[in-house]
Amino acid sequence: MSVSSGLSGRYAKAIYILAEEKKILKKIVDDFMKLKKLLEESDSLSNLIKSPAISKSDKQNSILKILNKAKAQKLTTKFFGTLANNGRLTLINEVIDNFLSEVSRINGEVKAEVISPFALDQNQQKKVVSAISEATGIKKIILSTSVDESLIGGLIVKIGSKMIDNSLKTKLNRLEIAMRGTN
Repeated sequence: MSVSSGLSGRYAKAIYILAEEKKILKKIVDDFMKLKKLLEESDSLSNLIKSPAISKSDKQNSILKILNKAKAQKLTTKFFGTLANNGRLTLINEVIDNFLSEVSRINGEVKAEVISPFALDQNQQKKVVSAISEATGIKKIILSTSVDESLIGGLIVKIGSKMIDNSLKTKLNRLEIAMRGTN
């Protein structure tokens, strides 16, 4: 397992090993995905976790209540309870990302981030996944999309450390630079 180093990587590795041993990895992945979504959608939860004014025990009680209400696995609940008890709940996003990235890597999945000037519908997303798969030879692609209206047209695709910027904004910027050089 090659989870990124550092404290969040060690926590992610620990939960991965435990989930694998108990043969509940898929259930733990589901719990982590739900929690990630909740953290992205809830400013109040993010603020609670980040706030130095809130005690470790209050943070721990809050995260445990949330996980119990979400019917999370006992392992997930104990893990995040321990994270909170150790005063490391501020690492929650990094731990979740490290864990999910490692599971994807082991499953042969590759994450591709696509930035477009408008929201892509399901059909457009399928076409993008198909095009990326064809271009890279990678069969399992996990697509995340975001919108940047300033792109005007085209797409920016990020796969790992590689980025393909085919946006109209970038093309216009290059044209402007080229035209300045001819004066």
